[in-house]
Amino acid sequence: VSYAPATVALVSCVATKCAGTHAARDLYVSAWFKKVRQHVERAGLTWYILSAKYGLVAPDQEIEAYEMTLNTMSLQDRRTWAYDVMGQIAEQLSGHDRYALFAGARYREFLEPLLAAQGAKIQVPMEGLTQGRQLNWLDTHEAYVQT
Repeated sequence: VSYAPATVALVSCVATKCAGTHAARDLYVSAWFKKVRQHVERAGLTWYILSAKYGLVAPDQEIEAYEMTLNTMSLQDRRTWAYDVMGQIAEQLSGHDRYALFAGARYREFLEPLLAAQGAKIQVPMEGLTQGRQLNWLDTHEAYVQT
């Protein structure tokens, strides 16, 4: 799988977390999250986590474990979350216009159109795949940045 230079990967949070406070990259411990992390790090992509509670989170940012998911939020709350995340993207990722989204439909539904409206080029490498097929995809697809 090839990614354009300067692509930023946005990876959704997962329910399976360590207790306590950790760097975000180490807080989430599901097999899916670990495989996505490995995929984007091997490619050398800059990446951030899309947290239901904290919004856009850098991998080394210390955060506390929580129980919250977009999957149980109301439509309005998910829309508000997406606008809040866009504000964080504007602050922290100004000048970036290429994104690879590793996130389910609820995490993308409002965020993806907001990114597109800003002229971003968006890849959703595993779109439409079930979680089992995503795990297989991550095992069988090597990631690299185009040169």
